[in-house]
Amino acid sequence: MSTRFNAKAGVIKSSDHNGDKWKYPVIIDNMMNLELLFEATKFTKDSTFYKIAVTHANTTIKNHFRPDFSSWHVIDYDTLSGNVRQKLTAQGYSNESAWARGQAWGLYGYTLCYRYTKNPAYLAQADGIANFILSSKITPADGIPYWDYNDPQIPNVSRDASAAAITASALYELAKYSKKNTQKYKAAADKILASLSTKYTSKPGANYGFILEHSTGHRPAKSEIDVPINYADYYYLEALLRYKNYKK
Repeated sequence: MSTRFNAKAGVIKSSDHNGDKWKYPVIIDNMMNLELLFEATKFTKDSTFYKIAVTHANTTIKNHFRPDFSSWHVIDYDTLSGNVRQKLTAQGYSNESAWARGQAWGLYGYTLCYRYTKNPAYLAQADGIANFILSSKITPADGIPYWDYNDPQIPNVSRDASAAAITASALYELAKYSKKNTQKYKAAADKILASLSTKYTSKPGANYGFILEHSTGHRPAKSEIDVPINYADYYYLEALLRYKNYKK
């Protein structure tokens, strides 16, 4: 993973298979991968991995986010100058829209960055993203977002239970760090988890053994629309565990 880091751009490359479309794409999802680098430094005592993770996180704050703390999905870099070539949203409704799972990846990613570094800038970033998600007037009362916050066809579009599960899990951790928002984040996570547990679960034996229904993978590509997805289940289980262990 560290071999995919470009020092001039200050980020880790996400994909090699882009044709002529992108030169050096970085997706917001990459924030989740930084945990591997932080752990690598803990195991090896080699600070190289830690420094790469921090540089990627800092560059992503600079380039991936809008003033309201919503994010683009893909930032394409020029590795010679280090400048941004394009700001895009591949799996969302449009380049300027807020793709629901992308917002959740950002929230979780900066929460874990704060866990490892205790840098207040990462806590502030996580708080800002949380505020964007939780203050949305678009998201229904059950707390499960539509697949993109800016799809003009809302409410007649699919939800994304995976974005909700990731958000709930992140909020349980963030509640422990953000003292002024502890109760707010815990209550929001509890509401999302209750909704997922009562309205979005598969019947036993259905959906090939998946737990959650109603996730959206890549709607623009007409792929995985209103279906179960493995990472929805993963973060749902993690959120359940964090709920169970919260007071401990």
